[in-house]
Amino acid sequence: MKALFQTWNRINLVSRIVVGIIVGILLAVTVPEAVSGVSILGTLFVGALKAVAPVLVFILVINALASHVSGKATNMKMVIALYLASTFLAGLVAVIVSFLFPTTLTLKTGAEEVAPPSGITEVLESLLFNIVSNPVSAIMDANYLGILAWAVLFGIALKAASDTTKTMLSNVSDAVTKIVQWIISLAPIGVMGIVFDIISSTGLSALAEYGRLIIILVATMFFIALVVNPLMVFVVARRNPYPLVLTCLKESGTMAFFTRSSAANIPVNMALAEKLKLNKDTYAVSIPLGATINMAGAAVTISMLTMATAHTLGIEVDILTAVILMVLAAVSAAGASGVPGGSLLLIPLACSLLGISDDIAMQVVAIGFIIGVVQDSCETALNSSSDIVFTAAAEYAKERQS
Repeated sequence: MKALFQTWNRINLVSRIVVGIIVGILLAVTVPEAVSGVSILGTLFVGALKAVAPVLVFILVINALASHVSGKATNMKMVIALYLASTFLAGLVAVIVSFLFPTTLTLKTGAEEVAPPSGITEVLESLLFNIVSNPVSAIMDANYLGILAWAVLFGIALKAASDTTKTMLSNVSDAVTKIVQWIISLAPIGVMGIVFDIISSTGLSALAEYGRLIIILVATMFFIALVVNPLMVFVVARRNPYPLVLTCLKESGTMAFFTRSSAANIPVNMALAEKLKLNKDTYAVSIPLGATINMAGAAVTISMLTMATAHTLGIEVDILTAVILMVLAAVSAAGASGVPGGSLLLIPLACSLLGISDDIAMQVVAIGFIIGVVQDSCETALNSSSDIVFTAAAEYAKERQS
């Protein structure tokens, strides 16, 4: 048994995840009722990732800043610039695609109980209040802006601490990282449970009616991931971007596709950043920050579903309004929570720009939840894999300039 376990662990993690996907599909199609308890494995896996991620971020950021040597530069300015540019470009591409391939919706009810933000001011206020949240509450609620803010303060304050204190911080950081590695090693079992739950409970028949919308959404996200992001990497790093992009899609995007949570994928991205030998002082901050503000996929979803609503209602959208929509989508995307379906609640905000009532907008949100099994998975895969792509690109750019 031990030899079998060791052999299994020697197989590439992505290959093991593929096995888990296949097993999950087979169980869901053949004996869903007999093994209904399998779905709990997915819930436990995602729960474990979400539980360890806030602690991981808090400890790693404190350790990185406390042990930071003065004069040693990080790449955060460029990373943030790439995050913002990517999110805006995603909104731009989504609006252009919406003009080229106009889509209409069959509006239904079903999301009236969900409360979206009332305006962009509420979104910005929420972001600011998250920053000054109580540190214990921030960790408990997985509020990454608050976690980052307090971790930065603690890290700077502890720069003057003794070497023994810094050694303790380093040891705790290593211990949390090891726990993360243990959890990630369970990914094949967790993904098997997630796939089983999706197929056995939701099925794919409900998606047929919205096939055109799903195809356009997913194709746009693939265009962002395989054309726009690589172009941005090439511009700043002047090297072939595809080895990096494809690696990140395979190892980060695959996991994010099934967990459907940028927050839950933070430990995965941290492990990949270490594997790519990136600067820990940078990625300890950029990865959790990216899970909060780097939301290209969310910008695509918000823009395209809003434009689809406008086409359905026969509303003509002029160029100036489209530009404002891109900016609004980019800013709103940063306010999307790092949990499944977070971007959908911002659709009414974007719809209000076009004079579309909340009643109709919430019907669009309901459609979003129906197609979410595909849309939200692809959105999260794009968002999360981009975090590591741009963190690496900033470092490659620095190496090129030195």
